[in-house]
Amino acid sequence: MKMISWNVNGIRAVERKNALDWFYEQEPDILCLQETKAMKEQLSKKLTEPPGYHAFFHSAEKKGYSGTAIYTKKKPVSVSTSVGVDEFDAEGRVLNVEFEDFSLFNVYFPNGRAKPERLVYKLEFYDRFLKIIDKVRKEKPVIFCGDLNTAHKPIDLAHPKENEINSGFLPIEREWIDKVIEHDYIDTFRHFDDSPEMYSWWDYKTRARERNVGWRLDYFFVSEELLPKLKNAFIMSDIMGSDHCPVGIDIE
Repeated sequence: MKMISWNVNGIRAVERKNALDWFYEQEPDILCLQETKAMKEQLSKKLTEPPGYHAFFHSAEKKGYSGTAIYTKKKPVSVSTSVGVDEFDAEGRVLNVEFEDFSLFNVYFPNGRAKPERLVYKLEFYDRFLKIIDKVRKEKPVIFCGDLNTAHKPIDLAHPKENEINSGFLPIEREWIDKVIEHDYIDTFRHFDDSPEMYSWWDYKTRARERNVGWRLDYFFVSEELLPKLKNAFIMSDIMGSDHCPVGIDIE
C-alpha cells in the first residue's frame, strides 16, 4: 500500500499547472492533500470524482484558506472531520478516514508565524490532536500525515541556528514532536534515512528550491505497532507545482 501526502498550496492551482498528472499516472492507494484552499463545489469533476477513488473533503469556512482532502482506492469504514473544537474544525484542518485495520489522519497543522495568538492556537491544536490520536489508538493503530509546520531537528532545515527564534523551529514546537515520539509514534522518514539536506518545503520568494535551502515540514507518523509493516518512506522532491513536495510511505 502506497500512501502519499502533499501540501498543494491550492488544489485548483496545481490542477491548472497539470501538477497532479503524476497522481493519475502512479495511482497511489491513498493520497492526502493539505491547504486545498477551495470548497468542493469549486472543484472540477476530475478532482471530485477521479476514476477508481473515493474522494473526501474538509474545507475551511473562510474561502480560499486551509482545507484538506483524501483520495482512497479502498472505501473507509467511516470518515470524520471534527476534533471537537469549533475554532479548529472551522479551518478544515483534519480529515480522518477509518479502515478495518488502522485509522488515518490527514492534517494541515497551523502556522504560528503570523502573530503571537496564532502560535498559541498552533500549540493548543498540537495538544488536542495528540490526545485524539492517543484515544483512537486504544482501538486500532494510527497513521497520521501532513504539513506539521515545524522542522523537528537541526538536520531538518538548512539554517537551524538562524531560525531558533522563528515559529517553525521554536523549542516549544519541536518539543511537541519529541512528545509524539515519546508516545511511540514513528517518524517514518527518519526511521529509514538520516541524510541531511532532505527537505519538503522551500520559500517561493527567495527561489530557495533552486539552491535546496529548505525545511522538512511534511511527515508520515505511524504508531509503533505498525512498524513491522512499514517498508519504506520517501520524499518526492522532483514533483513540482507547490512550495511543498509530496512525501510518502510504503506499508503492508
